[in-house]
Amino acid sequence: MSESQREKSITLIAASAVLAVAIGLGLNQVGSGFASRSSEGITVTGSARVDAKADRAVWTLNAEQVAPTISESVRKVEATTLAVTEYLTNGGVVSSAIELGSVSAYPQEEYSNGNSTGRILNYRASRSITVRSDDVELISKLSNQIGSLLQSGISVTNYGPQFYVSKLSELRPELLKEAMADAKIRAEAIVEATGGSVGAVMSVRSGPFQVTSPDSVDTSDGGFYDTRTIDKTITSTVSVVFKVG
Repeated sequence: MSESQREKSITLIAASAVLAVAIGLGLNQVGSGFASRSSEGITVTGSARVDAKADRAVWTLNAEQVAPTISESVRKVEATTLAVTEYLTNGGVVSSAIELGSVSAYPQEEYSNGNSTGRILNYRASRSITVRSDDVELISKLSNQIGSLLQSGISVTNYGPQFYVSKLSELRPELLKEAMADAKIRAEAIVEATGGSVGAVMSVRSGPFQVTSPDSVDTSDGGFYDTRTIDKTITSTVSVVFKVG
């Protein structure tokens, strides 16, 4: 017997022993989050994953300026907004992809011991700048290089781009199909090791999709969507109850 055949034999014997003990003692759990068995069938979790690239970027920046008067703070923030939009368009972003929010301005009061003295120190004005683009590589590059704009004295807050997979809904059906197939393979590996057979599907429950960066272990019971990276891994899970013969 070869080494691989010996390992396979040991694995099958161990699986048979675990399942036989579970059935004999009426236990629910078999393995670690892998499957569970009741008098009516066996419940198995199947999963499928696919690597994908984001094809949509949403990037938000915020121009801010402080000045002694409200009019001056607004004027300065408009100048900052112009500098940021020029940086974007000169970098290759089309003007139609840039959305400008309304200008807001408010006084900053002096405080003493946690209480306002009523004296206005200055005025702070701000304006949001949002970029929506399908050129995710360009947006990533411009975000990484925005330090050059800051070094020129332009005051802007970079919240960083968020990257999305717009065709996620189109990937769902195939991923669910593959997760179902994986669940059946797992069920057969357990049940057939004891001489039984896997029958019809009794019920199926789909778990939330997890969209993570490659090699990430981030998950959430309600689903997870990592928007920080262009490269992503999309994972689907299903919990399937099979009849056992």
